Amino acid sequence: MKKLTEFILKTTIVGLLIVAPVYLAVLLLLKAIGLVMELVGPLAAVLPESLVAKELLCLLFVLFVCFLAGAIAGTESGHRALEKVENNVFQRIPGYGLLRSLTQRMAGETGDQTWKPALAEIEDALVPAFIIEELDDGQLTVFVPSVPTPFAGAIYILVPERVHPLDIPFAQAMTTIARWGSGSKKLVAAMEPKTLA
Repeated sequence: MKKLTEFILKTTIVGLLIVAPVYLAVLLLLKAIGLVMELVGPLAAVLPESLVAKELLCLLFVLFVCFLAGAIAGTESGHRALEKVENNVFQRIPGYGLLRSLTQRMAGETGDQTWKPALAEIEDALVPAFIIEELDDGQLTVFVPSVPTPFAGAIYILVPERVHPLDIPFAQAMTTIARWGSGSKKLVAAMEPKTLA
């Protein structure tokens, strides 16, 4: 029964992190179709009189714009422009960076150490945490989530000696946090050995 509960909880968390961005993308797509509906009105008048034809034309137009944006982003200058827009506009939207990083992490598209599960030494205890970034001086920015809500918590800047990376998937660490720490023995067992300098 315990394994079934763990499986259901872990699968639900992973599903939420996958479904939420898809849901938001669908909402944005529907909003874009609504806006384009007014623009294609004259063109849709030429087509057979049916609401489906008008909506289909809007959907095709939005998908064409998405394709065009993807093609432009695939070029070197387009990629640079997209990064500039992302850094100057999208990163200012609250939660965008977090959502982007988490979805990339869940999809396995990121090879960096962002959101790498770890155990951090806070006072005299080891606490579940995520490595967010490494500073120029070697210190680590660490996010220590609240329990059982892993998307709220505290930020610490710690020396690397106080941060112990874990050799576990991101979803497993999230599941342990969401389950009030149940399964922490697996986190402790998964601590990566420190390399000697």
